[in-house]
Amino acid sequence: MKAKEVREMSIADLRDRIEVEKSNLDTMKVNHSISPLEDTSKIAKARKDIARMITILAEKEKQN
Repeated sequence: MKAKEVREMSIADLRDRIEVEKSNLDTMKVNHSISPLEDTSKIAKARKDIARMITILAEKEKQN
């Protein structure tokens, strides 16, 4: 998800989306520990997306 798309979301939507993405990341990690994934870049991309959303959420909360 690009930063531009994240910035267009409301604070409540961002919080909800972060929780969903964290849950998906946890699921991917568990699946990877059971049977290793061939493409681990999906896990890295999910982590970066979550970090991006958290950063933008903090910026929006600071503005309000």
